[in-house]
Amino acid sequence: MSNATKIRMALAYKGIKEAELARRIGTSPQAFNQRMKTDKFTIEELNRIALELGAVYSFAFEFSDGTKI
Repeated sequence: MSNATKIRMALAYKGIKEAELARRIGTSPQAFNQRMKTDKFTIEELNRIALELGAVYSFAFEFSDGTKI
């Protein structure tokens, strides 16, 4: 699942519009929309998005035996 899809799901969960999140993270809605289209986010951006949504962003390699790295 792409980060953009995860962000959209988190926005729906929190009842926040993309434009509102863009303003909260200090960017324009147009610039944020472009980032969503290309699905190119830095770890710092994903952490900031999570912070603004009241969540924690975590990235891990998860193996079939349940091991996460």
